[in-house]
Formats: sequence, structure tokens, C-alpha cells
Amino acid sequence: MKNVQKQKRANKSLPFFVRDEFKVCLVIILTSVVLLITTFTFDIVPPILNRGIQPATFPKALLILIIVMSLLIYYLAIKNPWKIEKKLPKSFYLTILSFFIFVVISKTLDFFLAISALSIFVSYYWGEKRIFYLLLVGIIFPVIVFVFFETILGLRFPPGIITNIYYS
Repeated sequence: MKNVQKQKRANKSLPFFVRDEFKVCLVIILTSVVLLITTFTFDIVPPILNRGIQPATFPKALLILIIVMSLLIYYLAIKNPWKIEKKLPKSFYLTILSFFIFVVISKTLDFFLAISALSIFVSYYWGEKRIFYLLLVGIIFPVIVFVFFETILGLRFPPGIITNIYYS
């Protein structure tokens, strides 16, 4: 216990640019800024061909959101320092596995069904055990994603079991 307290005190006495939290945040933000700059080179689609928003608008918004969230996480990491783990938790590996399951389901069955399965699977293995909330997340989150892509961005989901019912 005393060793952990000494490590926390030692980490707080380091300058901000030496801390791990700052390094991680800096890499994410620099990468996002470089990608954001490249989005300004995207071609503008004429209004007659444009379905929804311009192709460069969504990546710009997403990258700005990533930068803002990285700054928020950095601020929270300063307030509550990260604990050093020797081994990653089981939920991390299951989340990585869930992305592979997502690809398989989305390619073979349906993209909408894959989003639903992914949200339930990840929510369950990160601690949510109440069936009602798992089903709520598994239904509401994919519907929000579907509505966002369909109405705001004007993009169609790839064909599949559920999306074919909607598009027919």
C-alpha cells in the first residue's frame, strides 16, 4: 500500500509533459489533427449529386469529437491518476473479439443486427448484467445509428435480413 502511495506522489511531482497520460493524449490529438488537415483536401460534391451532408463534413466532425474527448480524458486522468496494470482485463480481450464477431455478422447476416449484437455483447462484458438494459441498448443504439446514417448523412445500410425488410 505504501509503495502505491509513493508511486502516486512520484507521478504527481513529474512535469506534465513526461506523464503517460499526456503522451497518450498528445499522440491521439496529433494524429487527429493531421487527419483533420487532410480532410480539407477532399473534393466538394455538387449539390445535385450530394445525398445528405458533404463527404468531408462527417470525418471533420468525428475528428473534432475525438480531440475534445481526448482532452476530457486527459483532464479526468489528471484529477484521478491511472492505476498501472500488469495485465489487461478480460473484458478488453472480449471487446477485441466482439469486433471480429461484428465483422462476421455484418458480412453474413445484417449490419443492423451486427450493431445490435456488438452493443449487447460489449455492454454485458463491461459490467451491465440487467437484461432489460441490455435489450434497451441492443435496440435503441442501433436505431439511433440507423436514423443518423439514413436521414442526416443520407447513406443506406448494406443489404441484409433486417435492412431488406426496411428498404422493400
